[in-house]
Amino acid sequence: MDTEEFRVRGKEMVDYICDYMNGLGSRPVYPSIEPGFLTNLIPSQAPDEPEDWDAIMADVDSKIMKGVCHWQHPRFHAYFPSGNSYPSIIADMLSDAIGSIAFSWVSITAPCGFNLNNFKVD
Repeated sequence: MDTEEFRVRGKEMVDYICDYMNGLGSRPVYPSIEPGFLTNLIPSQAPDEPEDWDAIMADVDSKIMKGVCHWQHPRFHAYFPSGNSYPSIIADMLSDAIGSIAFSWVSITAPCGFNLNNFKVD
């Protein structure tokens, strides 16, 4: 995936996420599946060649989403809410793009992230 395709697919993903979030109420809260339900739905080995992005997203819709417990569903009141507001999702995108692992100052992998984390925790 080059930069231009990333721009296109990224915009498509934002639309997909918005449609998902806006349509949560029409989905079942919890999937009606059995353990191992994916075994016969996906290949046992990764493909040798890259798959078309549209085919991947079709698999997400037709196979993966069948097994998702929708934590943000308006009728899901178990456990605890997860941070997936739109600002949180955008922040995750930026954090993933930077790609630093902020586990210690000494490692010099992410001095800013390490300091920001300590500042917010304190």
